[in-house]
Amino acid sequence: MKKITYLVLHLGFGGVEKAVANQANILCKHYDVEIISAYQMYDTPPFYIDPRVKITYLMTDLKPNKSEFKAAIQSKNPVNIIKQAIISLKVLRKRVSLMKKAVKNLNSDIIISTRILYNPVLSKYHKPGIITISQEHRHHDGDEKYIQKLCKSVENLDYFMPVSQELTDFYADRLKNKHVTCKYIPHNLDSWYNEVSALTEKIIVSVGRFSPEKGYSDLVDIFNIFYKTHPDWKLALVGDGDQLPVIKEKINTLNLKDNVILYGFQDKAHVNEILHNSSIYAMASFSESFGIVLIEAQSHGLPCVAFDSARGALEIIENNINGYLIPHRNKDLFAEKLSQLADDKIIRQNMGKNGRKNSEKYKEENIAKQLNDFLHSIL
Repeated sequence: MKKITYLVLHLGFGGVEKAVANQANILCKHYDVEIISAYQMYDTPPFYIDPRVKITYLMTDLKPNKSEFKAAIQSKNPVNIIKQAIISLKVLRKRVSLMKKAVKNLNSDIIISTRILYNPVLSKYHKPGIITISQEHRHHDGDEKYIQKLCKSVENLDYFMPVSQELTDFYADRLKNKHVTCKYIPHNLDSWYNEVSALTEKIIVSVGRFSPEKGYSDLVDIFNIFYKTHPDWKLALVGDGDQLPVIKEKINTLNLKDNVILYGFQDKAHVNEILHNSSIYAMASFSESFGIVLIEAQSHGLPCVAFDSARGALEIIENNINGYLIPHRNKDLFAEKLSQLADDKIIRQNMGKNGRKNSEKYKEENIAKQLNDFLHSIL
């Protein structure tokens, strides 16, 4: 059986980790699949991974100390700052050395790097004859320095697989004279329900990590505008992250605690239950490379509203067809579109039906065929 190995930073919460878990679950039916993770963040990964997938952790005793380092800087305590800096350097140095060693010893048929930081390691240290692939899960957002760094890191690999068609076309042009070949295969839905939401509950939902780029602070502002004319509606926020205390404070300041529900992190079954009992999906992200959660919402028949700054949303939401794309991060316009959907069930149903049809492209069996056909062709 051919072997495929993924190189990941960790198996915690996040879009990269979810995508890797989904792909590994598909591929382990036909391949020997291993995930090599630098860090072990949790005893059990938060996303389901098939038992046939082997997971190897390079570090079980050391973890990133980003939050501790940040706290030390904020405390302005020189001793703590130096202490955390030493720990950080130790962790980073060990992470690099252990991944180099792992790649050197791998006898896999295909090795897939899932982070830009592993691309140079894979390019330099893999054994001859192994097919090398890099996946890119973030949008460059016009950052030319990052674009150049990424292109250099993949130019000598065999295949480069960005997360969206837009990014694949962009990088194919930038890398047209290099060894690497660009290939696009979408992320997949990991579940499918025969019944869609009735779209009768007065609930707007959003699912994701509570970090600044996800725009949850703006979403609370938008709901505050919307709430003034729709006081019987609620906003359901599902997820966790560093910015959660900030969001809680804003909710309390705006006196919205009775209408904004904070679910925290939930397992897949509960997330699907929440989506199924909601009527509108809202995304306020500043940046989004793809947005699988939008497709998940569409699969439940929810119309979606997002800022067009989240570039990945442009491949999923067709404006005025299955949802609304809001330009210039205009909060008032966002709230206005939420109001239109809240006030007109026919619009909700029509957009939800169109979204459901769009989401069918991303069903597991459809993406699995694309993925297996591609890997079969290159092997």
